[in-house]
Amino acid sequence: MITRREAALRLDIPLEMATRHGIPARMSEQEFGEFDANPPAWLQQSRANRTGKPVWVELRCDVCGFAEQARPKKWWPAFTYLTCDFHRLDELPVAAPGLYRREIDGIGSRFVAVVDERP
Repeated sequence: MITRREAALRLDIPLEMATRHGIPARMSEQEFGEFDANPPAWLQQSRANRTGKPVWVELRCDVCGFAEQARPKKWWPAFTYLTCDFHRLDELPVAAPGLYRREIDGIGSRFVAVVDERP
């Protein structure tokens, strides 16, 4: 059995869209396969309207490898590194000479983005 969230991830649609269009809270792999192979009109239209921007991204800690899927936010910068919020900065490689490092909290459920940039 897969959850509605897993179905949304696999279909690359927002969870809200999956709920709105009646994807059940749980479905079998076979039901999902049939749904994906014969998508309803709304899903066909969604796929046709894709802009290339992903609906879901994988966030992965560069220290321990913990990963989760999340909806990307417009305010997220281009990360140099991504770490769980409990790791220390000295667990990452040192910033290259001439770059300064800043941290952005609130990425996904537990991540801190590390951005190395020129002053």
